[in-house]
Amino acid sequence: MTVPVLTIDGPSGAGKGTISRLVAKKLGWNYLDSGSIYRSLAIALLQQCVDLADESTIVRVAETMDLAFECGDALVVKLNGIDITAQLGLESTGNTASIIAVLPEVRRVLLQKQQDFRQFPGLVADGRDMGTVVFPDAKNKVFLTATAEERARRRYKQLKEKGIDANLACLIDDIEARDRRDTERATAPLAMAENALYIDSSNMTIDSVIEDVLNLIR
Repeated sequence: MTVPVLTIDGPSGAGKGTISRLVAKKLGWNYLDSGSIYRSLAIALLQQCVDLADESTIVRVAETMDLAFECGDALVVKLNGIDITAQLGLESTGNTASIIAVLPEVRRVLLQKQQDFRQFPGLVADGRDMGTVVFPDAKNKVFLTATAEERARRRYKQLKEKGIDANLACLIDDIEARDRRDTERATAPLAMAENALYIDSSNMTIDSVIEDVLNLIR
């Protein structure tokens, strides 16, 4: 039997991570946060002081790293058994990830790494090209989005709750610029799969979005 896959793609800030984790938990399926893949490899390379010009060593580290995603109240990412969640958002991690993401052989290895998460009883895959590039044969696909204004408002609220000053207009501009980059990039651009269920969560509760996704599976 083919292992069932639910792909949830969409732009940044649409709530993919929250919805994907909660759906995976309800179904008892495995979970893949594709956005953490390159950052996790970046952390592994920084830990081992790998020269970023040494592509063969980077590929070897990518092939051998062991990643696990745990869906509790919040996502926990483990690299070779060690919790690296707090390191994923570091500037050094992001900078390294952007450097290695352009290497074709690294992309090939990490594509296979993502596909290896397809294990019984099923997989919920969260990202931007899960339904179009990584799991094009998935029977259940969702494209989850929200207006740029609503995504900025959610981000603004998060930052304020953390005591971080933010400007709503600037956040909207940043999100719109990121959307353009994601949809116009040459490699694996953000796009809705032809057979995906389109969900605009702008005026929906988390529970109602989850219900729509579960109805698709049912």
